[in-house]
Amino acid sequence: MTQRDVVFPPGRQALYEHNRYSPAIRANGLLFVSGQVGSREDGSPEPELEAQVRRAFDNLNAILEAAGCTFEDVIDVTVFMVDPQAIFERVWNLVVSEYWGQAPHPTVTAVGVTWLYGFQFEIKVIARLPDAA
Repeated sequence: MTQRDVVFPPGRQALYEHNRYSPAIRANGLLFVSGQVGSREDGSPEPELEAQVRRAFDNLNAILEAAGCTFEDVIDVTVFMVDPQAIFERVWNLVVSEYWGQAPHPTVTAVGVTWLYGFQFEIKVIARLPDAA
């Protein structure tokens, strides 16, 4: 079996090890990032929606940076939302304006779910590794 090339953001390795998953894996010129939620350092959720979304993106950004990537390298996005009908516009306007910048934007799939372990929003991405471009 091939050893996985795991990427850990600074300061959160214990949280990932406790929950038994890797934050990101490098493979074939791509970075596959596990779903990121708006968790604080101890793993608890930010209580307010916008703060939770910002924290999820900050957590995602820490992983991208640890792999030498930026949001510009993201090519595919999947977002999961509890009650998307109520929060999609608010969340998406925040995301597009603050994090994705100018078009062209990455591909996006949005999925409504009933449960996210106490969170309202989760984002997972696939990014191109800079040295693979």
